[in-house]
Amino acid sequence: MPLIANSGLPTYERLRSAGQTVLSPDRAAHQDIRELHIGLLNLMPDSALEATERQFFRLVGESNPIAQLHMHPFAVGEQARGDRALNHIGRFYDTVDRIQDDGLDGLIISGANPAQPELSDEPFWRPLTEIMSWAEENVTSTLCSCLATHAVLQHKLGIRRWLQPVKRWGVYEHRLMSRDHPLVHGVNTRFCVPHSRWYDLRPDQFGAAGSRVLVESEVAGVHMATSGDGFRMVFLQGHPEYDTISLLKEYKREVARYWAGTRGDFPASPENYFRPQTEAIFEEYKERLDNAKSRGEDMPEFPEMLVTEQLDNTWHDTGEAIIANWIGLIYQLTHVDRRRPFMDSVDPNDPLRLAG
Repeated sequence: MPLIANSGLPTYERLRSAGQTVLSPDRAAHQDIRELHIGLLNLMPDSALEATERQFFRLVGESNPIAQLHMHPFAVGEQARGDRALNHIGRFYDTVDRIQDDGLDGLIISGANPAQPELSDEPFWRPLTEIMSWAEENVTSTLCSCLATHAVLQHKLGIRRWLQPVKRWGVYEHRLMSRDHPLVHGVNTRFCVPHSRWYDLRPDQFGAAGSRVLVESEVAGVHMATSGDGFRMVFLQGHPEYDTISLLKEYKREVARYWAGTRGDFPASPENYFRPQTEAIFEEYKERLDNAKSRGEDMPEFPEMLVTEQLDNTWHDTGEAIIANWIGLIYQLTHVDRRRPFMDSVDPNDPLRLAG
């Protein structure tokens, strides 16, 4: 069912222009359909703030439970922001206090770009852990993306992520490790998921946390797991929310770093993402870069438009199905009054049975 444009956030108009159904509050008020309120704690840096917002909004909005979906983005003040991002957050985002006063049915916590080897040294660590503790008592289910997954397991259980020898970067085949959990109902037993991260948690670390691993890759490791109760926390290490061009944009940033001299080597391509023809285009582009630099010329234009149509998306449908299952379970398990604590808001016979 549709998203409700409950604010003037530009993301709603961009999604509507792309063909997604987005209702005005007036139109929504005339439909006798229950609301669900989903928070998005956006921890991404300025360069990815609005893109991350659109990606998660779209994934939630394309799910298919019987509900009107009100999205509530918010951020933490401890992160350094530029003027444009601060203006965007000030105009369109809720405050943490308002989120906690009004309550949520579900919460998504985005990933973040790690800046410190030790997670607890990140500027957002304290407010993030406070929000996680609040959500544990007041939100039916919290979906944690990438770094947020690492933060939860470290904060709650002292289980620490580890630094991989090389960045895990690309699109990888995964398989279901458990077919009876409702979060993966109707999902293909094999499917692809993008990953982009330096740090990792192994399957045995999730096991030590009492988590149940639902989706795993032989190459990329765990993609999705749940907390021991099966639903209160959903952990992701991959990025089903990514646009088709997300990894290309990241590759473009790394190429720009190579040109600027902030990295010494030309970046390797994201694994399993570019076609052979695209690889050849970038091999030629590297030669053009090196020749231009040696002659003191400007940086040649990145061939983004030339390769975009060659990119395939092999993950969005499955990601959409999993989010639809997540939203559907929140709908079943959450009381109409979302201010009521979780255990008072659900049928006590349902959560653990539904979660297998």
